[in-house]
Amino acid sequence: DLATALNDRGQVRYLRVEFAAALRDYTAAIECQPSFEVPYYNRGLVRYRLGDFDEAMQDFRKVLELNPEFEDAALSLKQAILDKEEKQKRGY
Repeated sequence: DLATALNDRGQVRYLRVEFAAALRDYTAAIECQPSFEVPYYNRGLVRYRLGDFDEAMQDFRKVLELNPEFEDAALSLKQAILDKEEKQKRGY
């Protein structure tokens, strides 16, 4: 389906370090199928890599709302919280 295809294209772009394009694909996949948790997780990973911890945490929380058993999302959420706290401690 279209949401899966957009998510898959986002993965290719993510692996090519084309983060802006990957974000667009993941967001489009979410718009096509809002109950599909995987593009939220993938978009959260990109946002995390870009240092956008608040937005990453939003995406990881949405994944867990849709699928509480998604362990990688739970771990990524914890890591984003820790890294945000560390960033704030260092003052940047």
